[in-house]
Amino acid sequence: MRLPWRDELLGDTERGLVHGGVLTMLLDTVCGSAVLCGLPSPEVCPTLDLRVDHYRPALAGQPIMAEARVLRVTSAMVFTEGTLWQDPQRPIARGIGNFVRLGPRNTPPGFAEALFGEDDHA
Repeated sequence: MRLPWRDELLGDTERGLVHGGVLTMLLDTVCGSAVLCGLPSPEVCPTLDLRVDHYRPALAGQPIMAEARVLRVTSAMVFTEGTLWQDPQRPIARGIGNFVRLGPRNTPPGFAEALFGEDDHA
C-alpha cells in the first residue's frame, strides 16, 4: 500500500514531520487489508488491538509505503504484522494488529461485493 504525500499529513510543521495518527491509521488499514487476504472468504473482523512501535519520524514530501502479513489465523482471531517506510532500508514504524473474527453469521450479505466489487469472491 502507498500513501501519497499531502500537506494535510503534517503533524509538526516546523520540523516537517508526519502526524503519528496518520501512521497508526495506515498500519490499521494495511493490517486489516491483510486479514481479508488471509481468510478463506471475507468476513467482518474489527480491530481488537493495535500496537505501534515508532522507530523514526516520517518526513514531509515523501510517500509512505506500507505492507502487512498475516501471522496466524484461529477460529476467533487473526494476528497480523505491518511495517511502514519511506526508505526501504529504514523502517518508520511497525504495528502488531489483532482482529476479531465475527464469522459468516455476523457478516452482512453483499460484504465481499461491497469490498471487491465482484459477484463472487470464493
